Amino acid sequence: MIRVGVIGGIGSGKSFISKLFNSPVFNADREVEILYKNNVECYKKMRKKLPNFVKSFPISKSQLIKAINEDKKNLKKISSVVHPLVRKKMKLFLNKNKKSKIIILDIPLLIENKLYKKKDILIFVKSNQNKVISRLKKRKNYNKKILLNLRKNQTKLLKKRKLANYIVENNFSPNIMRKKINSLKNRILNERNSA
Repeated sequence: MIRVGVIGGIGSGKSFISKLFNSPVFNADREVEILYKNNVECYKKMRKKLPNFVKSFPISKSQLIKAINEDKKNLKKISSVVHPLVRKKMKLFLNKNKKSKIIILDIPLLIENKLYKKKDILIFVKSNQNKVISRLKKRKNYNKKILLNLRKNQTKLLKKRKLANYIVENNFSPNIMRKKINSLKNRILNERNSA
């Protein structure tokens, strides 16, 4: 099984690129949403850490956004609850897809939380700044202040770029991107098989 980590800045299109591989994808953001909606254990822990903000189940993102806006330290409290639960889910995902040729890790904090291994292939998604901003504005919970806090939390992009085995420019139409990713997938498979 080849583990491919898709990394890049907020709004660069990591999830879009991950899907184009047509392989099993572990999407950490989606897992977090599921936790907020369905996981009572997550809710109880969150309520204990942020009693002034988390008041009802399922946990609403707006409660958490309020908490982060009020005090940046609350982001650490949220992470301390969420990250261990996401790690558990990732382990289950890896076990379930053991026989896959390639699996994709779409985890915004893959580098920061040291969730990658030496042998993993890292793909850095690079996107033109205007495209990034227009993508972010389309999101439900678009909030400039939150984005700044999250951005600070991600390892500096240049550092990430240096770690990457491949850089993908995500500034083209979906059709062109599909072709690019398909040939990149074949290249990764060929290189690993001949190694």
